[in-house]
Amino acid sequence: MNKIRRNELYKLIEQLQDIQSAIEQLRDEEQEYYDNMPAGIQESERGEIAGDNINNMDYALDSLNEAIENLEAATE
Repeated sequence: MNKIRRNELYKLIEQLQDIQSAIEQLRDEEQEYYDNMPAGIQESERGEIAGDNINNMDYALDSLNEAIENLEAATE
């Protein structure tokens, strides 16, 4: 890989890391929201939706992390 394409990948990796940080922040806020719900509400539909949101963001973060690792490997 030439230097120009490698630098473009580095820029993309940085953008993905920024997105990853933003998702982590939103996930943490949703987790805090869920954790502060009374137990009865956690077990309700509203609590279930919050839990699903947290899980979906975790899956997205795992996928982003894998993408970043693959792109980093491509720059070697």
